[in-house]
Amino acid sequence: MIQPERMNRRRGLSLVQLASGLLVIGTLAAGMLVSGCGRSTGGGKTADQRQQQYHCPMHPTYVADRPGDCPICGMKLLPIEPKEPQVPAGPSAPAGAVTGAAGARPILHYRSPMDPSATSPVPRKDEMGMDYVPVYSDEMSASSGVEGHASVEVSPDELRLAGIQTAVARRGTLARTIRTVGEVKADETQISQVHSKISGWIERLFVNSSGQAVHRGQSLLSIYSPELLATQEEFLRARESAARFAASDVPEIRRGGVDLLESARRRLMLFDVPQSFIETLEKTGQPQRTVTLEAPASGFVTSKDVFAGARIEPGMTLFTVTDLSKVWIEAEVYEYEASRVRLGQQARVTLAYDPSRTYTGRISYIYPYLNTDSRTLRVRFEFDNPGLTLKPGMYVNVELDAQAVQGILIPDASILDTGPRQIVYVKTGEGRYEPRQVKVGVRSDGQAQILSGVKAGEVVVDRANFLLDSESRLRAAIGRSPAADTAAGDAR
Repeated sequence: MIQPERMNRRRGLSLVQLASGLLVIGTLAAGMLVSGCGRSTGGGKTADQRQQQYHCPMHPTYVADRPGDCPICGMKLLPIEPKEPQVPAGPSAPAGAVTGAAGARPILHYRSPMDPSATSPVPRKDEMGMDYVPVYSDEMSASSGVEGHASVEVSPDELRLAGIQTAVARRGTLARTIRTVGEVKADETQISQVHSKISGWIERLFVNSSGQAVHRGQSLLSIYSPELLATQEEFLRARESAARFAASDVPEIRRGGVDLLESARRRLMLFDVPQSFIETLEKTGQPQRTVTLEAPASGFVTSKDVFAGARIEPGMTLFTVTDLSKVWIEAEVYEYEASRVRLGQQARVTLAYDPSRTYTGRISYIYPYLNTDSRTLRVRFEFDNPGLTLKPGMYVNVELDAQAVQGILIPDASILDTGPRQIVYVKTGEGRYEPRQVKVGVRSDGQAQILSGVKAGEVVVDRANFLLDSESRLRAAIGRSPAADTAAGDAR
């Protein structure tokens, strides 16, 4: 009887222990279910606990987990607005696969943030340790008609931060003004030189410094020359002979005396002996030891090559006298402007030290050859020089009015010169800009004539267009990447 009671007591204890164990297991299972409901697919963190990410306003494909500057353009990174949870493609996921829950963006491939041509079908790091950034299918911009460029979409915030400004293409008239710098030079037709036609010695200089003003007929120097002295005596003898022959009854003898006197007079004149000196010689009948030479023209002594007491020889340059009442201005225009200049065209000249005063002249000569070093054409202008304010060697500002042209005009800053072509970014929608290849005509005063590529009324970018150009090239490079081509082929 005792043994059956013990056995029943042991069975009761086992049932109690079993019930207690089941209660503990149920409590643990309930806790696991409760904690599991609070998890998300984001790797163990709730949406509120997920780490904030940042991206570049001009390169949205670059994403970082902390604030800073974009390594591509240097702009400040902006926080990304929270979106629906996404599960990135695993290392083994093929490019173009749709990842995450319903509505997730398909990843085409991954690219280097510094070199868009370096792509990978799986996440990796570049040689600098930077993470490759994903390229989503909806980030691929539509191709444009310009090779190597793609259309760009910019949000209002990105538009404001980039400082992009626009202007409307309009039809109008563009006045063409050629501006260049000229140099004042002496009029070569107003330059006179005093040469020695005989040998001798300088007895006295009446003009003894360069830059001195002289007038026509003014005494320059006195010269002693044995040849001149002999010529004076020859003239006096010819005069005496002519006086004796004048009493002859033979006409030939009288005429011979007159011819002899005129020949001696002409010889003195050919030696540049002044007419006043010859008249004095005829009156006095006495030869002079020195002869005074006079200035052949009015002007300034721009060169003096003799000194008192110096010996001179025939052909030697003694003085250079330049008349500055008229001057030349020589300027150079670019090769593409050569067709706009013509003889007789009016020009305006202003001085650097007095811009308020304007001089007017005309083109007198266009040189028939081009400066091969600067690729410019030299043009000569003639100007009157009242008050002698235009001095040789001075630089002046020259303006020429060319024929005006009509057409579609846009700001010159809107045009990006890439060498063989010119690019303009045209606004095609709200925040959307399309690159256009244009043909440019005349440029003047900050405006450019567009021959093709842009229509009147279209909106073009005239500020910060280089930022759009860099983004356009980047997106075009992404679109040309091998991974993108492969994904596009798979999609087809």
